[in-house]
Amino acid sequence: MTDILSWIDVGPVANIPRQGARTLQTETDRIAIFRTLDDQVYALLDRCPHKQGPLAQGIVHGHFVTCPLHNMVFSLETGEAQGPDDGCAAKVECKIVDGTVRVGLTELQAGLRHAG
Repeated sequence: MTDILSWIDVGPVANIPRQGARTLQTETDRIAIFRTLDDQVYALLDRCPHKQGPLAQGIVHGHFVTCPLHNMVFSLETGEAQGPDDGCAAKVECKIVDGTVRVGLTELQAGLRHAG
């Protein structure tokens, strides 16, 4: 994603299970936040580009997630589909600061409007 307005705290990294995910609902999107077995944290929009499947309900393996609807595999690092599949799940900026997961939101996601 581009045009990050600000970073928001979403909670301790320990609240996301290893090889699992949690979601964050914004004004415009649901974001899936994944934690890998080696404690890396990544975020993608929570929808597969193929059938809009909920990626947060997929299987996390290595630094990849498999869509629960049709087994399409996406890189958590880039959002790119793997193997013969085409497509890209939109990446959301995410980082860990002092054990807390932070996600970068755009103005639209944060629900902010400009006057004029």
